Amino acid sequence: MPQSPPEQLHEEHLRSAHGSGGVIEYLLHRVKPHLPPWLVGAGAGLVSLPAHHYWADSAAATAGLTLASVALTGVTWWTGRSTTAQRRLHSAITVAAGTSWFTAAAIAGPGAGPLGGLYFMGAPAVALSWNIRQVLRRNPDATSAGGDGGLLEKVGLAKTQITHSDVAPNKATFDMQLPRGELTTEDVTKAAPLLASALDVPKNAIRVTPDPDSASRAQLTVVPLDLLKNTVPYPGPSYPGGSIADPVAVGIYEDGTVAVLYFPGDPATARNAMHLLIMGMTGSGKSEGGMTALAEILSRRDAVVWASDPSKAEQTLGPLLPALDWAALDIKSTKAMIEALKAAIPARTAWLAKYGYKQWVPACAGTQADGSPGMPYLIGWFEEAAKTIRETDEDVFTGIAQEARSAGVSLVVSMQRASHTQVATDTRASLGSSWCYGVRNDRDAGFALDDEVLDAGAAPHLWKDKKPGYCYLVANGIPETFWPTPARSYLTPREYFDWVVLTFAETRAALDPVTAEAAAKAAGRHFTQRTRYPLPGTTDAQPRETAVTDHDHEPYDQADEGDYADEYEQHEAHTTVAAPYDEDDVDPERELPEATHVVRFAEPPQGRRRERISPARARQVMEEILGEFEAEGRTIVGPRDFMEHCDRHGRGRSWVSGQVADFILAGRLAETGEPGEYRIVRDDEAA
Repeated sequence: MPQSPPEQLHEEHLRSAHGSGGVIEYLLHRVKPHLPPWLVGAGAGLVSLPAHHYWADSAAATAGLTLASVALTGVTWWTGRSTTAQRRLHSAITVAAGTSWFTAAAIAGPGAGPLGGLYFMGAPAVALSWNIRQVLRRNPDATSAGGDGGLLEKVGLAKTQITHSDVAPNKATFDMQLPRGELTTEDVTKAAPLLASALDVPKNAIRVTPDPDSASRAQLTVVPLDLLKNTVPYPGPSYPGGSIADPVAVGIYEDGTVAVLYFPGDPATARNAMHLLIMGMTGSGKSEGGMTALAEILSRRDAVVWASDPSKAEQTLGPLLPALDWAALDIKSTKAMIEALKAAIPARTAWLAKYGYKQWVPACAGTQADGSPGMPYLIGWFEEAAKTIRETDEDVFTGIAQEARSAGVSLVVSMQRASHTQVATDTRASLGSSWCYGVRNDRDAGFALDDEVLDAGAAPHLWKDKKPGYCYLVANGIPETFWPTPARSYLTPREYFDWVVLTFAETRAALDPVTAEAAAKAAGRHFTQRTRYPLPGTTDAQPRETAVTDHDHEPYDQADEGDYADEYEQHEAHTTVAAPYDEDDVDPERELPEATHVVRFAEPPQGRRRERISPARARQVMEEILGEFEAEGRTIVGPRDFMEHCDRHGRGRSWVSGQVADFILAGRLAETGEPGEYRIVRDDEAA
């Protein structure tokens, strides 16, 4: 254990005496530290003789010596205010006694009256008192409290030594050596609130970082002023046109260091790819921080984003929708996106294995050696994920979180409160990284931050929604010393999002064929007919795909309905809406206009001949079609998919719906909770 300065000086003094001069030299060396008080006392007695010779009959000297005695005593008392009370009093008494005797001796003579006896008794007594004080200062058991009156001892950290300190304008860092076998870093953590009270700073201004190599060492950080109280405008893309493997800047820490996120893994540093939980109560700035991160991602050349927000729809994601490859703004599309992600994982891992990649690296996004297109990094971003979990299952993200890293996919789940009643603990554990904004209480903080981070001083529950943008980042690639350090995410204006969407429109990567094929098979028209939003200032958008109404259980045959749907839509497109009817405008003598378009209600269009087959053969056809769907890798089908094949065999929708019901009873199809959509059950799974 490091020694206190007086003890260390004493030991050095003793070591310097280890010469070869014998006992007398050793004794003289040990006596030297105690000689100054004796020399001062002897000197005062000797100087009093010439002083009496010159000033014995001088009234002016008498007055001057008296004033000097009083002044020296006062100065000693005044300068001792920064020391302990005992040292201040001892020093003042010594000076007062010494100067008073010298004044009297200079005027009356050293041997006059009792002055001689006072000198030979008082001088040794005063010198010995200082020697005793000097001896008692060398206490091996003393604490390093310094001039604060024993601060560490007051908070229960007696015998703790400060081995190193680093003081910046608004940050002080102290390396602490705890007494071995008596205190641990947990004791320092428990004492942090008391230290904050003693230093008169906020509770989260004190942070304790344990030393990973020793339970008897810790680092104490004190930040007295809040430098994040002013909003921080977004400075612009950190790596415009760069790779998603470069750090994604999202804010700044209290010391001005840029706060970043790392999405892909890095084989060189053994860093894993990141799955991220974003959590914060309403008004904490969670969505604004997420949008800033998305804008950074969308300025990179090798990343594709699928984003979902079934709760707020375009309210949050609106400015960035034109830059997203797929935006699911309702619960049905969100479910399809989840199925697409699940299907994309094995397809992407197979592609990576084919080209010799153990994990996604920037080289994956480039054209491969055989000329095939590359595979950009994929980020699945789920805003307001609590609704998605409620409408599906608490484990809906678990499989993705456990398997997607190796496929070059990062999952981001954003919600207000990741409690066990809203998200499965397996999912929360698999996400790994967290970005925590202000929360309602310390229990909510525990859903996003580890106990070690909270013990080190992280306290998002102190912010609640009063400090929007304040956050903690506990993520892959971020040094552990920054985990309990407060940060504040950038504040980004709407105009900047528009600029990112336009400026990097040609830079952003397109979805690779492997992922697109897997998504199309799993999500069907939800993916293939997904809405593409126009760039700011343009109008070349496709209309949003309307939900398909389920007619599976209608009592009549609507097989012909699809035959005339296109013809009816064309008729509607060419029909002009008539003006409101007015009897005065009717001319009974006027000839009727010639017909411009004829709608046929009975005859089917030419070229659509049906081949009527037996019910047994029709059921066999249904089995064959289902087998074809399964072979193609589809997971979700509905009567509409079968009708595309069965209509040519003379079978209507009601018959097809009945066959689908039989498949469900036989265990070949399973309900998904969505009307008209069913999950294919493999033969080895069917009951």
